[in-house]
Amino acid sequence: MTKCKNCQNEFIYTNEDREFLRKFDPVINGQRFEIPDPTFCRECRQQRRLSFRNERALYRRKCDASAESIISVYSQESPYTVYSNEKWWSDSWSALDYGRDFDFSRPFFEQLDELKNEVPHLALHNVSNENCEYINLSGYNRNCYLIHAGEYNEDCLYGTSVIKSQNCLDTINCFESRWCYEVIDVQGCTTLSYSQDCTNCSDSMFLFNCRNSKNCLFSSNLRNAEYYVFNKKCTKEEYEKHLEQTKAHLSEHGHAKLFEEFKKLKKATPHKAQSITNCENSTGNYLSNSKNMLESYDCAYGEDCRYITTGFQIKDTMDMCHLTEIELAYEGMSIGYKSYNAIFCHGGWTCSNIMYCDIVHSSSNLFGCTNLRNAQYCILNKQYTEEEYFKLVPKIIEHMKSTSEWGEYFPSSISPFKYEDTVANEYYPREEKQVKYDGSIPEGAIVCEVTGRPFVLTQLEQKFYKTLGLPNPTKHPDQRHKDRFSMRAPRKLYTRNCDNCDKEVETPFTKEQVTTVYCEQCYLDKIY
Repeated sequence: MTKCKNCQNEFIYTNEDREFLRKFDPVINGQRFEIPDPTFCRECRQQRRLSFRNERALYRRKCDASAESIISVYSQESPYTVYSNEKWWSDSWSALDYGRDFDFSRPFFEQLDELKNEVPHLALHNVSNENCEYINLSGYNRNCYLIHAGEYNEDCLYGTSVIKSQNCLDTINCFESRWCYEVIDVQGCTTLSYSQDCTNCSDSMFLFNCRNSKNCLFSSNLRNAEYYVFNKKCTKEEYEKHLEQTKAHLSEHGHAKLFEEFKKLKKATPHKAQSITNCENSTGNYLSNSKNMLESYDCAYGEDCRYITTGFQIKDTMDMCHLTEIELAYEGMSIGYKSYNAIFCHGGWTCSNIMYCDIVHSSSNLFGCTNLRNAQYCILNKQYTEEEYFKLVPKIIEHMKSTSEWGEYFPSSISPFKYEDTVANEYYPREEKQVKYDGSIPEGAIVCEVTGRPFVLTQLEQKFYKTLGLPNPTKHPDQRHKDRFSMRAPRKLYTRNCDNCDKEVETPFTKEQVTTVYCEQCYLDKIY
């Protein structure tokens, strides 16, 4: 047992964890530099990483290069120099101009923080988007608005973790879907609304944990079904009558009462202990098409990974958050797009062999660099020859060992964001984000029924509601996200017994959250 240096609770780091950790030890000039066991427990490690991720808090400020008004994750009060994305990606400046020598008389993190305070920062962490001014931490999207952690989408609004989807609005974890609204954890769905944990479902509303079903209402655990209402088979005419009544209620009264019915349905319905589909030797929740994933969450197409949250097409990674297309990475976040071998990094896209870097792109063999692109063999943004680089890096690692920095992720104290603006505050809340509004109400705005904050509907949003025959929302987009987030299972496993065979299982659901939990075999026997 080890005592966490942050929360003081004891935690177990197994011999299997240590053996897995050896994958990431850097080898330089034939010498292996062993990464020490973590000093933080797994949850504190994740909280520390997430304190560097601001997904949703966007600010209006000035570009420090042109003085034009821009949208940024950094407020005007931030100490950072911030460039518009167009300026940052241009050839009119170079982050190498801010490079400096490593000072062996001072801690590494202190020097990196000083560099971060001087080098210009990218206003929004995006790449290759078209007509997407108000999105963040996303790439290869077109005509999207206020989506975060989204890739390869078109005409999507108000979503988090949206991948390869079109015309979807108000979503969390929406993959390869079209025309979906207020959905959570769905894949391959079309024209699905107010639903959760569904795959290949269409033309339905208020479904939970359904597969390959269409034209259904208020049902759960359906498989290959059509024309079901409250889990009972009905005729097409009966279904259409129920659908008409449901839409009329939505138009007249909103979805609050219907959502309460949906929540009761969810709690009462039998749950599989862990939501794992087409996986081998894996534990966690919301895993699909993966192999050898240990205590990981919200991952698809992963192999040989441990303690991952939110990953897509990943291999040989450990203690990571928010990854897309990456292999061989440890203790980091927001890395991907065909990256390889990244340890202790935040924000690295299409990079290889990087250590302790912060926001670097299309680069290789970097140590302690920030806001650098198209570079190699750099330390603290200073250019070296290949020989000089591999001679100096081992000395820096030995220095970091002496300062107890080697093996630690960036301390939260050097995060550029207020804690309340980060994803860490969603999973590990310290304080309620201030959302009450007491200013003037713009003309044509809708006032949130919970917070009083006004919001307006975009033209794309108005078209969406009209196309699907849905009423306008009555809550601010931030409140709608908060409501969706609260409906997801925690990223933590508890031990309880299968309510059918009494076998001990691990599950994210407590008795208070879900009445009935089945082990995988009992679930398959009863549901299929």
